[in-house]
Amino acid sequence: MAVLALALPGSLALSPGAQAAPIPPAPGHRFVPHYEGAPATARPLPAGQAPPQNPYLAPNGRAGMHGDGASSDTHPFPGPLGVRPTVTSERMAALGGECATVTFDRAGRLLTVCGTFRGFRLKLLDPKSLATLAEYKLPQRPSTVEAITRLDFSKIFKDTSGGAYFYLDHQDRVVLADSRQHVLRLSHRQSPDGGWHFGVDDDWDLTPYVPHDCVGWTNLHPRGTCDPVTSVQPDWHGRIWWVTRKGRIGTIAPDTGTVRSIRLPGEEIQNSFSAARDGVSLVSDHALYSLRADAGGTPRIRWRRTYDRGTGGKPGSINQGSGTTPTLLGDAAHPYVAITDNADDRMNVLVYRRTGAAAGRLVCKVPVFGAGASTTDNSLIGYGNSLVVENNYGYENVTSLLFGRSVPGDITRVDIRPDGSGCDTVWQSGERAPSSVAKLSTANGLLYFYTKDPNRLGIDAWYLTAVDFRTGHTRFKRLTGTGPLYDNNWAPITLGPDGTAYAGVFNGLVAVRDTAPAP
Repeated sequence: MAVLALALPGSLALSPGAQAAPIPPAPGHRFVPHYEGAPATARPLPAGQAPPQNPYLAPNGRAGMHGDGASSDTHPFPGPLGVRPTVTSERMAALGGECATVTFDRAGRLLTVCGTFRGFRLKLLDPKSLATLAEYKLPQRPSTVEAITRLDFSKIFKDTSGGAYFYLDHQDRVVLADSRQHVLRLSHRQSPDGGWHFGVDDDWDLTPYVPHDCVGWTNLHPRGTCDPVTSVQPDWHGRIWWVTRKGRIGTIAPDTGTVRSIRLPGEEIQNSFSAARDGVSLVSDHALYSLRADAGGTPRIRWRRTYDRGTGGKPGSINQGSGTTPTLLGDAAHPYVAITDNADDRMNVLVYRRTGAAAGRLVCKVPVFGAGASTTDNSLIGYGNSLVVENNYGYENVTSLLFGRSVPGDITRVDIRPDGSGCDTVWQSGERAPSSVAKLSTANGLLYFYTKDPNRLGIDAWYLTAVDFRTGHTRFKRLTGTGPLYDNNWAPITLGPDGTAYAGVFNGLVAVRDTAPAP
């Protein structure tokens, strides 16, 4: 059934319980610890410091790759405490199948986009069994065609377009940009027979505004320009913002379909962006921007700040520039935006004032990680006045860490001082999270990372690892699987409303949940 589904166009309704096989582990899983540490005690973080709710997004924690419109990477749900945790998985394709962004509808069902060599699939999954309830076939990305025809698979791993950055709106509809430069809004519905299906409610064509002479099976040698749309997000007025790889920034008015756009000449945008009441924050490979739309919907730059982009890319970064989606944090009186730079020796955490007379002013610049081995290509976790950053130096794709190899690692927490006079390093952890979009549960005070330690026997063992937000101490580690099929390859950890931790991995999706009550 799953193989047949890959060949069918458009929306596909599946019978209830249609399920692929679990992801197979590589040899060696019997020779590594399956559990380390001890169950943690839930210590909820103080209330009132969660990001404000964007009225056009699903509730915070359910809405997108970074959880909410502020890209805080926090969830109000309690992740597993490590009490007899069990692992289940779903294999989405014979090769590939990674499910990156995971969102949750009102009933707790998963909505995710999974990438295969036959194209991306929007899927509706049962939260317990991970069974596919329905799927929608998205167009194949040009980078996949290039990878196959030119035998250069690095193009796939450096491409963030095609629907990976989608969001769930306030009416449980998925909004994404596909590889045809169309923005789609899709809903999922249940038929009288109990089956589920997707339907396209809206389709906005951006090809008049975005160069689209892209590689395809019928266009193997294009002569023009291809500029993939990488991310979409609503602002607080309901406009749908979009950005492209080659620096185009635009809006769509959903009620009229009116499109307005600008361009950042000579700059790339590889990451997503964030939105608050005061506007949109995004980072290119040259600068951090604060923008708002004018009365006609055209994006206008409020302020721009360049940063140290270094002299080249690093192993562990997609391009020469910041690898972070801007994180919005602080409160109404002191709103901040945080990113990292790409300084040659040691990467820095950068925090700026977002609004007011000091808008765009640098609050602090804090170097993190070891000299000559410091980069990140994931958003910072932001809670209150605290930021958590992981080191991705050395990771590029699923081949990077084979045969027991790992990365230098390290995780650091940096806090903005209450008076806004600067920032201080609070703790450092030696855990190695090669490429995970980590998450914080405000309900239990634990950070969740996807980690891999070096192994002298050459076993590639991957773990869900819980770290205490307050102290930086590791509480427990649960083996998810062994081998490259369990490599998360830049996919996030996502905490579900039922307390399950989900992680996208190269071959699909894994879920970790407690099987006994908290002690």
